[in-house]
Amino acid sequence: MSLNESYPVGAVLGLLEVTVEDAARLGVDEPEALRGGGAETSSGERSSNGHGNQRVEPTVRGLPVPAHAAGASYMSPRMKARMNELGLHAADLAGIAGSGAAGRVTIQDFELFLAGLEQSKLTPASSMRVAVADAMRRSWTRPLATVALPVGLDAMLEHRKSSESKPGPALYALRALALALTENSAPAGRLVGHHIVHPNAIDVGFAVEAEDGVLVPVLREANKRPLKELVGRYNELVEQARQRRLPPGATGGSVATVTNFGTFGLTWATPIPLPEQTLVLGMGAGRVVPNWVPKLERFMPVTEANLTLSFDHRVLDGGAAGRLLARIAALLATPEKL
Repeated sequence: MSLNESYPVGAVLGLLEVTVEDAARLGVDEPEALRGGGAETSSGERSSNGHGNQRVEPTVRGLPVPAHAAGASYMSPRMKARMNELGLHAADLAGIAGSGAAGRVTIQDFELFLAGLEQSKLTPASSMRVAVADAMRRSWTRPLATVALPVGLDAMLEHRKSSESKPGPALYALRALALALTENSAPAGRLVGHHIVHPNAIDVGFAVEAEDGVLVPVLREANKRPLKELVGRYNELVEQARQRRLPPGATGGSVATVTNFGTFGLTWATPIPLPEQTLVLGMGAGRVVPNWVPKLERFMPVTEANLTLSFDHRVLDGGAAGRLLARIAALLATPEKL
């Protein structure tokens, strides 16, 4: 061995003689290697004595290292330093095939990947795209789940026709969500340590597609103002968001978000809550479907859409999420009370 020289994975750098008891105490998980005397490789892993070319299965305290989870979640200090230098995250390595132990992405793999990028067409990501990507990356560190419920829209559509202000479907859903959270704010709470932190106000955001991203303006205290009084402010914020001219205080600090993915013709989706939120309520496109009416003993056409509720599973379980969604559906069935 020579100073400052690199060695391939599997190269024998030295031999360690340990007892089975010491190996068990230290969490080494290669009993066959121990029976013959283990060899430590340049990557700090062990291979069986005399068989340095065998596949290495890295372990930490007896647990296998997840080489591909979340885009190469196990990285060497050198790799981490290089990633920090370039402003990249572990998720950016998800598409790289690793050549290291157990498929681990090595620094050489990473540099080859960067060299290959220079041969591809590159366009700069907008600041909004980068901000959305960072928010979704942070959101995905939590266990998220989604429940759904088909909801009849005929009552809401009839109410909208008779209303002078013509509130949109997302605003109906937002108001229903705000009222449901007023009755029980725990589902909108955040888990901090061993406590659920309840919101001080029911401020609800709504997703607006802007150039190369999504903005989430907020209706403050949406539970305290009736639907007809929210329409003007809602429409104003939508226009400002599309022009990317939202004023200070019009975003952030909301407890949940409502998104109408039905505007894209989608009937089903699983939106992701923002990092500081526990909930996101989604509304799919309305469809005319047959509905059995027992009194008439026949099917009648009704307009129906899927409501989805994605949530932080640490705060809510499926039952609580389902009850919240059912309450929102019940409120939508009586739109004149919103």
